[in-house]
Amino acid sequence: MTSTLIEQAASSAQQQAGWQRRGTRKTGFAGRFLRGVTALALITCAVLGGSAGSAAFAEDDDDPALEQDLTGEQQGTGRVVISSGHVDFGPVLLPGDGGAQEARVQIHDDSGAVSYWRNLEDVVLQVSDAAKLEVPDNAAYSFVQADPGETVWVLPQTEQPGVVWAGWNTQQETLLQQASRGVTLSVLGVQGPGDVAVYLQDGNFGEPQALWHTGADFPQQMWIELNTHTHANWVFTKPGVYLVTMLFDITLNTGETARAQGTLRFAVGDETDAEAAFTAAVDESKLASADAEPVDAVGAAEDAAAGNSFEIVVWVVVGVVGVALLIAVVLVLIASARAKRRAADPQTSESAAAAATGAGPAADPADTSLARAAADD
Repeated sequence: MTSTLIEQAASSAQQQAGWQRRGTRKTGFAGRFLRGVTALALITCAVLGGSAGSAAFAEDDDDPALEQDLTGEQQGTGRVVISSGHVDFGPVLLPGDGGAQEARVQIHDDSGAVSYWRNLEDVVLQVSDAAKLEVPDNAAYSFVQADPGETVWVLPQTEQPGVVWAGWNTQQETLLQQASRGVTLSVLGVQGPGDVAVYLQDGNFGEPQALWHTGADFPQQMWIELNTHTHANWVFTKPGVYLVTMLFDITLNTGETARAQGTLRFAVGDETDAEAAFTAAVDESKLASADAEPVDAVGAAEDAAAGNSFEIVVWVVVGVVGVALLIAVVLVLIASARAKRRAADPQTSESAAAAATGAGPAADPADTSLARAAADD
């Protein structure tokens, strides 16, 4: 795409230069210089615009660390604070009253020697200061809602010692047996002192792909196929307690639907008390309706990044053109001064006129007479 834009810009610059040659053949060096700068500005715009619009995204489905079998997992009881290790949230189907299956959102706790499914209200994910990172100076991360260089707390997409490795799965045994194809995850709202963003990234050099973030309205949705296990980057811009409320819609093999809503609890920063996260209450009035039209968080993030990139392109082009015009003015003034000096020198003016007509210098009358006399002899 970038090479195509460069070719288009170069072609446009050549057409512009040709128009200048046809219309103003006496522009000289200054005109040629301006045409070159025009081409440079167009190519600069094309390169920056092309690179700003390129984004790579791929989930690392081949990561061996994502392989797991949750058959026969048992239910855990009692409150726990998890500050490191592997956890997933996800929808589960459990026996309810009268033998019917009840849909819930639970956390699969794999942080210890034994794995458990736990109720969300019994778990707080502690995000320690070991998770602190600085926001990159890259417009692609504008959806994080933090300035470049600002310190944020990040739960990473890949497992790191001393930090919670948080993801989601649709692998509960009964869910796999009774659900059809997949589930829809809707994030209904976030309560907390700062902003939250969740994104995926392909390696260290791929562009971030926002999944949902507080920079856009809620609800924000994702479709998740059955037997999926995914981890992402979770960014929190300020320390404190965060409540993330989500909803899963499940279509069963019978054609019936099931719905489960729950709230993840985070205590961000070493100074944040996990007990405050346990007791924090969700403000239902601030949650989006589960049936409201979903918001395209990915598109909002891309638009924000494109807007920032376009602003950079504009300023670069303005700078290039401004410097070019300044140099052109100086060149025109120099050329004008030289022209005035030539016009003020009679000998120079006479030589210039002779050069223009193709004639040599005017002959002296005496010389003409001597030449004629020599011819008579």
